[in-house]
Amino acid sequence: MKEMMISRTEQNRPLNSQNVADALQKFSLKKTAVQKGLDALADSGQISFKEYGKQKIYLARQDQFDIPNGEELEEMKKANSKLQEELAEQKKITSEVESEIKGLQSNLTLDEIRSKEARLQSEVQEMEEKLKKLQSGVILVKPEDKKIIEETFSEKTNQWRKRKRMFKELWDNITENSPKDQKEFKEELGLEYDEDVDVNFQPYSEMLASLNKRRKVSR
Repeated sequence: MKEMMISRTEQNRPLNSQNVADALQKFSLKKTAVQKGLDALADSGQISFKEYGKQKIYLARQDQFDIPNGEELEEMKKANSKLQEELAEQKKITSEVESEIKGLQSNLTLDEIRSKEARLQSEVQEMEEKLKKLQSGVILVKPEDKKIIEETFSEKTNQWRKRKRMFKELWDNITENSPKDQKEFKEELGLEYDEDVDVNFQPYSEMLASLNKRRKVSR
């Protein structure tokens, strides 16, 4: 309790028994015990108090403090202003150093640069080999494999379009007279649209249209 009052004396702040009890929670002191301790300190003259209705506000005895005069206050203000300027300068220097460190951390090390260069060279070589094969007329995909891929793509894309249409019709019927917000209802049911998972049907639809057009021309 005495240590608590020394701390408050250093801060020179008024406090009530609840403030002290909250600060001494780690010592498992109850408010009743804290109140008795404060009253004992007040009775011994170590602290003073004022009553506001049923509540007592305790504070350090002000006669123990050296109150500065006007000249001393002015000097303190000047010292504080100087310290604030020094603090601002130190913050600026710290910020510049942190920015420099971040810049250095974002740069690749020599080993990382060499590793990335080797990987890129390998990719370039692989792409050049594919280009040479294409330029020489080598068929990389067999016609029968290409046909299977195109048919599978066409089937899956058509199923996708059909299911989107069926869902929309069903959803519109369900929500037409529903008082619920559609977005909230959808989240409640755990539903996700293509757009919710960054999937766009349009490019696939355009690819399918282009594929169908090529098929008609080739017939």
